[in-house]
Amino acid sequence: MKIGEILKHINTSISFEFFPPKTPEGEDQLFRTIKDLEKLNPTFVSVTYGAGGSTRERTIRVVKRIHEQCNLTVMAHLTCIGHSKKEIYDILKGYKDIGIQNILALRGDIPQGQEESFVFPPDGCRYANELVSFIREQFGDYFSIGVAAYPEGHPESPSLEKDIYYFKKKVEAGAEFAITQMFFDNSYFYRYMDLLSKEGINIPVIPGIMPITNFRQIEKFAVMCGATIPKDLVEKLEKVENSPEEVAKIGIDYATEQCEDLLKNGVKGLHFYTLNKSKATVEIYRRIKDLIK
Repeated sequence: MKIGEILKHINTSISFEFFPPKTPEGEDQLFRTIKDLEKLNPTFVSVTYGAGGSTRERTIRVVKRIHEQCNLTVMAHLTCIGHSKKEIYDILKGYKDIGIQNILALRGDIPQGQEESFVFPPDGCRYANELVSFIREQFGDYFSIGVAAYPEGHPESPSLEKDIYYFKKKVEAGAEFAITQMFFDNSYFYRYMDLLSKEGINIPVIPGIMPITNFRQIEKFAVMCGATIPKDLVEKLEKVENSPEEVAKIGIDYATEQCEDLLKNGVKGLHFYTLNKSKATVEIYRRIKDLIK
């Protein structure tokens, strides 16, 4: 089913993101997680795509396996950086051939360590709006296309206003919905939505939620993507960082409060960055399920 169409007919979407594991053992663990989360009847699930296409084959394999073995709507992430248009077309054609209808179209990150030497393919897409346009040109309305949104602005953007300018170009190119980068202060999301509204942008924007269960790991992610972790939350976590159970408890409590506030303010859905684990997400869902309409 197409996510863009689903979002038109439901009040609140619940979705989960996974990454393609490096080993068969990791993949087995992932599918145990998926089985746990499948019981929550998510609107859709998504599978990430590594920097510069580094997980290309693993992403395709996991997407295909979820599509064939699980009763779930699955969305494949696709980054254009490092790919020629021919390679992008072949990936999309492969997804179409097996019945995948949902793509999260991303520019993607330059592989670590190649920031200065990276060369863009001459026949490729340098930006996400170009990728969205290419998908529409080649496949029409077959794919439902989602894109990324950055409530605090993309780390490479000179300003939030400039970032929204480029977000609008993705929408004009044919994006139907968006999922935000993780954030930990809801005020950034509400400000962002107000700015989008002023620009006449009204596609569904789903908040991305990252439950903190490993403080230093999430702290690194936050630095990479430009997400602010509130000072009082950092102080709480630093006091217990040597106790994984206490870190997880604080992280789950905080994410629950964040989700409750978002749901009470009428968000279109919640997208959980699971890190291929189910415990925290299942617990948060248990606490907020009565608020999901």
